Amino acid sequence: MNNNEIKKQSQTKTLNYLQILVETGKKLSEIKIPGSAFSRLLETINDECNLSRSFVALCAEADNVLQIKANKGFNATDYRRFETHIEKSIAAQAVRDQKITFAANSDLESTYLSNFSTPLQKISSKSSCFVPIFSGRKTLGILGVEFEAETISFDEHFSEFLAVLATMLAQAAKVERVIEDEKERLLAENFDLQRELREKYDFGQMVGNSSAMKRVYAQVSQVARSNTTVLLRGESGTGKELIANGIHYNSLRAKKPFIKVNCAALPETLIESELFGYEKGAFTGANNRKKGRFELAEGGTIFLDEIGDLSAQTQIRLLRVLQEKEYERVGGTETIKANVRIVTATNKNLENAIADGTFREDLFYRLNVFTIFLPPLRERKSDILLLAENFVEKYEREHGKHIKRISTPAIDLLTSYHYPGNVRELENAIERAVLVCDGNVIHGHHLPPTLQTAEITDTVTQISLTAAVEAIERDIIQDALKTTRGNRGKAAQLLETTERILCYKIKKYNIDPRRFRN
Repeated sequence: MNNNEIKKQSQTKTLNYLQILVETGKKLSEIKIPGSAFSRLLETINDECNLSRSFVALCAEADNVLQIKANKGFNATDYRRFETHIEKSIAAQAVRDQKITFAANSDLESTYLSNFSTPLQKISSKSSCFVPIFSGRKTLGILGVEFEAETISFDEHFSEFLAVLATMLAQAAKVERVIEDEKERLLAENFDLQRELREKYDFGQMVGNSSAMKRVYAQVSQVARSNTTVLLRGESGTGKELIANGIHYNSLRAKKPFIKVNCAALPETLIESELFGYEKGAFTGANNRKKGRFELAEGGTIFLDEIGDLSAQTQIRLLRVLQEKEYERVGGTETIKANVRIVTATNKNLENAIADGTFREDLFYRLNVFTIFLPPLRERKSDILLLAENFVEKYEREHGKHIKRISTPAIDLLTSYHYPGNVRELENAIERAVLVCDGNVIHGHHLPPTLQTAEITDTVTQISLTAAVEAIERDIIQDALKTTRGNRGKAAQLLETTERILCYKIKKYNIDPRRFRN
């Protein structure tokens, strides 16, 4: 063969390899599923180059051990044997040496170090080649190929072709490593969030030790780990959503979605499509299919707050979900099975709603399987101080304050109020007090006016400026005496006045210092 023929043959080889690289690049650019780049590349080069078998292995970040990420042409037995011994093979040696390594007359499973030989000559049986995958100076892994001598000659063209393939794989390897790191980060973050939620809604973290709340905790413990439908009843602001969270995050469905729906907040025209989803074209503006809240809660729990405000039509569809565990999207015919636990809540008297014809009796009996009544705050007075201290801790962190305690007169105001808004009203009152407090102690004048007067009960009385000043003065003196355990001399120093003046004020306001000694 003369020089021209050799040159022409060389150019033909180069062109063929370039065409394969272009085709491989196209296929890699079309990949949409992360992690499938290695398989697509091996599939392409196996077909285009008539390779017997091939594989891609990456070095683990922790211990640098090779882990096979993709392979083509292996049967199950050969793959297991090769995977087991890959660290003893020429593939591992090529990674350590950081150079292309050729093994003549050796298939991939035979390329163990004891059989290693590197004659770079034309071969007559299966041979193997290992090409390190680099990212800068760091070796990310190895590309291994096995081929027949009749179809491929190991020369500089083939070597350069494999080197370019390894560069393409390096990019895919870096992307996969980034994706894996992100997956690990998200999994860790999800685990931490799940743990935080379980801790937050653990029964031991709920505030309140009154007998009424202990009964509620006992009921929640009984029902949480079952799939029973639960109905939460109680006035607005008593903590129904908090209990619903506790039921879900202490149940067997805790790792599945928890979807909340406020039925009163959704218009009657939208409630069905929000709960059950809709098909494309079901109504004007329905340009795409949309999953409903029941579908989003699959395997988990759906919390339907203000269930007493559902329209009659939606009540019928909800009844079917409870009875048959199935439903259809709005505008659709496909029946969808519902594997969802239902927890509902209402502050309405459903028995009266049934009598008025606004709530279905059969739906009520389906919902009323296990009912938990949440007591209003006025019936659990012993919990008020515990709740107040808990809210002080919460909002002092949020507003960057340092509140040491609540003064005795402020405690008296808090415990004597009737709280028509229940725990929610108490929380709002404490947040306001923390916000306006200019010291380390919350006083009575920091609390909302509704707690200091009878405004809510329509028994507001006129109070003079003198009386208002005296009330504040009495509050401050009592607080000083509490701080000094009833010591009038120290209290006078604390208030920067004389003991004589303080004793006069104590007598005027009929304050007994002895009650502060303990």
